[in-house]
Amino acid sequence: MQIKIINKSTNDLPNYETMASAGVDLRANLSEARVLKPLERTVVGTGLFIELPVGIEAQVRPRSGLAAKKGVTVLNAPGTIDADYRGEIGVILVNLSQENFTIQNGERIAQLVIAKHERAEWHEVEELTETDRGEGGFGSTGVK
Repeated sequence: MQIKIINKSTNDLPNYETMASAGVDLRANLSEARVLKPLERTVVGTGLFIELPVGIEAQVRPRSGLAAKKGVTVLNAPGTIDADYRGEIGVILVNLSQENFTIQNGERIAQLVIAKHERAEWHEVEELTETDRGEGGFGSTGVK
């Protein structure tokens, strides 16, 4: 699939790091380093603008290493970029650690996964088909 992209950053275009990678890394596009204090959140621009085909979304997801090692993650993960959005891709980062985190220009801050999606046609009914699980949710199937 080909996707149109405008790159207004000083970074290279996103690329898949390995042949089996599901996502590409998004890099911070900053004129100067930005400090993210504990429990603080900020939107970090990437300098990237994309045009997706209808029926395709881009999902902004955390980078596991950044979350595990630094406690920094994407706040609304996964963030959805719709096919009709033409603005800059921004990443909402939050620092869940006890230490300041400095974001540098070009730093890999999130990943972007391209995915197909369906549009539902809602059909209102009076009741739903019964299942063994029923209304059980939020851990109702146990932990082990």
